Amino acid sequence: MTQGKTHREPLLRIAKRDGIARPKAWAIRIIAVLLSLVVSGIFIFAVTKLNPFQVYEGIFDGAFGTPRRSWVTVRDAMMLLCIGVGLAPAFKMRFWNIGAEGQVLAGGLAAAACMICLGDKLPNGLLIVLIVIAGILAGAVWAVIPAIFKAKWNTNETLFTLMMNYVATQLVAYFIIVWESPKGSGKVGIINQSTEAGWLPQIGGYKYLLTILVVAVLTVLVYVYLNYSKHGYEISVVGESERTARYVGIKVGKVIVRTMLLSGALCGIAGVLLVSGTDHTITTTIAGGQGFTAVMVSWLAKFNPLGMIFTSFLLVFLDRGAGEISTVFGLNQSFADILSGIIIFFIIGCEFFITYRLSFRKPAKKEAAEHV
Repeated sequence: MTQGKTHREPLLRIAKRDGIARPKAWAIRIIAVLLSLVVSGIFIFAVTKLNPFQVYEGIFDGAFGTPRRSWVTVRDAMMLLCIGVGLAPAFKMRFWNIGAEGQVLAGGLAAAACMICLGDKLPNGLLIVLIVIAGILAGAVWAVIPAIFKAKWNTNETLFTLMMNYVATQLVAYFIIVWESPKGSGKVGIINQSTEAGWLPQIGGYKYLLTILVVAVLTVLVYVYLNYSKHGYEISVVGESERTARYVGIKVGKVIVRTMLLSGALCGIAGVLLVSGTDHTITTTIAGGQGFTAVMVSWLAKFNPLGMIFTSFLLVFLDRGAGEISTVFGLNQSFADILSGIIIFFIIGCEFFITYRLSFRKPAKKEAAEHV
């Protein structure tokens, strides 16, 4: 005769939430940020014996300490935002576009080619229009190649788009040698420095204002496109389930190609803004790794273009501040990166508690009392 075994509940259970109120979700995020600052402060004091508040003040000063620093911080954040917004449609479709770096380079290379080859042949207004069109087309073409292979032969888009980055880098390296100025320098230098042909105009004397306004407009347009258009709905359905999308009559291959054309075009615009708007030159590192950082921007915001405004500013703020504390307090860059990592870890980790609920087993006495 076998005795029945008492089934005991696990000490901790994790269950997915059906939903969570927005104020509660934001409260969790705020608590996560505060906790990250506390942990970072403990780490700072334990390792360096410095006052954590002075270090935090140094981080803020590095990002917003002077008007110039503020403008550069906003510029860098908006460039990162532009690329992140470009990735959002593809990521929402569950097409893992890791090729933003190459698409930015393709758009920048097209812009540089127009500036160098047509700078003295066309009126500046027409030249700028041509630069924008060329940059958009170059970025779109660079993105649509892996999209076509994915739609037709179901290739791995992550590897494909990643490899396209290296091809774009080598193309830029080749043309830098072709256009190098002066010869033998291995760099292009400032393009059309004397005539400023192909340079995007300044607004009100502010060098970066046009770039900021363009990215702001693109962010709002992409948000509306993803949330209030038929194409945006199709992207969401394909992202949830390709089988369901086909069942309801959506042409999945067409959606993939169309969405990647948009994604690449937006990254191509970022390349144009870098070459024609801010840097006025072309290098293999002009994107500065932002194509990969933008993946984090997009993920942190859950592919919401408006949410990416916060995440892009956060990452740039931490990066700019890290450089400042490295200089002021004599700390190496690795220390600053550790602080950034702690803060980002808490911000990413809090999303777990927003998505899931933790339930602890009730004490044995209380559980027994409930069954009496």
